[in-house]
Amino acid sequence: MSEKPSVIKMVLKKIWGLINTTRKIIVNLVFFGFLFLFFILLSDDSDKIVVPDSAALILNLNGDIVEQKTQIDPADALLMEALGEEEENPEILITDLLDTIKRAKNDDRIKVLVLSPQKLGRAGLHHLQVIGDAIDDFKESGKEVLAYGGYFNQNQYYIAAHADQVWLNPEGAIILEGFGRYRTYFKSALEKLNVTQHVFKVGTYKSAVEPYIRDDMSEQAKEANEAWLNQLWASYKADVAEQRNISVEDFDESAQDLLQKLNQADGSFAVYALNNGFVDELRTQEQIRVALMEKVGKGSSKDTFAKIYYKDYSQATKNPFPIVNPHTDKVAIVVAKGNILNGHQKPGTIGGQSTAKLLRKARMNDNVKAVVLRVDSPGGSAYASEVIRQEVELLKAAGKPVIASMANYAASGGYWISVSANEIWASENTITGSIGIFGMFMTLEKALDKIGIHTDGVGTTDFAGVGITRELNEDIGKIIQANINRGYKNFITLVANNRNMTPEQVDNIAQGRVWTGAKAQELGLVDKLGDLNDAIVAAANIAGLESYDTLLIEKELSARDLFLQNMLNNSDALFGQTLVDEQEYNNPTLRTMISQLVKEFEKVNQLNDPKGIYSICLRCELY
Repeated sequence: MSEKPSVIKMVLKKIWGLINTTRKIIVNLVFFGFLFLFFILLSDDSDKIVVPDSAALILNLNGDIVEQKTQIDPADALLMEALGEEEENPEILITDLLDTIKRAKNDDRIKVLVLSPQKLGRAGLHHLQVIGDAIDDFKESGKEVLAYGGYFNQNQYYIAAHADQVWLNPEGAIILEGFGRYRTYFKSALEKLNVTQHVFKVGTYKSAVEPYIRDDMSEQAKEANEAWLNQLWASYKADVAEQRNISVEDFDESAQDLLQKLNQADGSFAVYALNNGFVDELRTQEQIRVALMEKVGKGSSKDTFAKIYYKDYSQATKNPFPIVNPHTDKVAIVVAKGNILNGHQKPGTIGGQSTAKLLRKARMNDNVKAVVLRVDSPGGSAYASEVIRQEVELLKAAGKPVIASMANYAASGGYWISVSANEIWASENTITGSIGIFGMFMTLEKALDKIGIHTDGVGTTDFAGVGITRELNEDIGKIIQANINRGYKNFITLVANNRNMTPEQVDNIAQGRVWTGAKAQELGLVDKLGDLNDAIVAAANIAGLESYDTLLIEKELSARDLFLQNMLNNSDALFGQTLVDEQEYNNPTLRTMISQLVKEFEKVNQLNDPKGIYSICLRCELY
């Protein structure tokens, strides 16, 4: 009787072995088929992207501007490319964009730079300013910059305003809504659901948890938010006014002002934009096409102007295999972008262990003499932040200076990982500070009681059985608050020790309050104002380097992923070119509004600090 199951098991094992072998053969055939096709197409120049001898470079930006792209499996990306599907949330790497504009400046084939940012998504004011600087630098070549479109939102218009001429469709519009910070509040809803909130925090201005304990924004949060929002809006207006040679008074702060000007324009937003100096001319798509044909000549199809799009030009002119000199001194760049979570995380999110590993890699590289930690983060796990900061200390102990370079925001945990650097650099509009700590969780004992579900039992300590189905013991709540208080004390002590301040001085400017980079410099939280390049130069100077290269240290792709990535970079040859119509656009504002509620819960849900203690500024994102 015992032999029969054994025989069946052996037969099933052989069948599964046959199936598994067949599966591997099929996968390998598909893989090597793609490999063969890939090399055949690489050797075929018929579909190679060619930059015309005289052309307009169309800067048709599609996606969010980021310091580091969110990692996507190259196989998934390749499949989407093959099926002609766009990424759900496309991203544009800021360094790629700046390098492309710089190459176009020195490329005699590019006669005109055309700004068409109708599909530009989110972008912080700092990123908008460095893009604007790159466009201004391009104009130093004597080449013309034009901007056109049917609709410009606030971010898109900031870029367009740097053009020599801005053309708007006669039925188009420019919407400048200013900066605001509005959140959705859930207190009453949670009470109706009988969900019990347990919030532990330190900091008068630490308002990350307010949506769960209030139905409106506190006066302290309004005071703090209004201060930094006003500074950002003043900076935005000053930049655009300078580019357009208009007055900051031409920006409409009230609906009544806008209505009056709109009535004078017979209800036309396009005429209003023209009258207000926001645009130079109203032109149809055909008029724009003809004007550009006169400037750069006809394209291969003869019915349009000679042009090349941003993605194609970048691919055609960028060295796909940059050579790194192994013998020169290096200033390493480590990017810390996104929420700070515990453990190992994919690029686009900061992992306590994964980001610390990159810093450690810089420490172990003998050619690396200095490090720039590029931070673009609202914070997150206090524990993960400390793991990263400890690696910064180890770099310094190894004799390698560290410069923290803040991008759009480096608040809460983003400031924590920066504070031990030799110097902290920020832009004047970086959102930083928010030095505070909080912890939060919900229990459902009242909600479950309503439907007749209860939890009961015995344990050897007061801590046994603590969970979301039971009421929180009052003394345990006090223990958690004591731990939060300790975390805040550690934070301000850390800042005091590294910023040559007393804990009392730090406490006065901490309390979870957000500051702009310019104000943070006045308060002593930031050393100098400047961009990433300024920080790199500063790192090299502190390290005493006269000659050096930069080295981006990032997660290395596996051989499989590297192969697929190269296939993706040459996907135009594989699947044919898909050129975006230069007049096509979408409005990311609506998409943002629809997903706002979901994102609020997602941000909280992904937090994974082992002790449940967080230093994060959930209100710092305003784009």
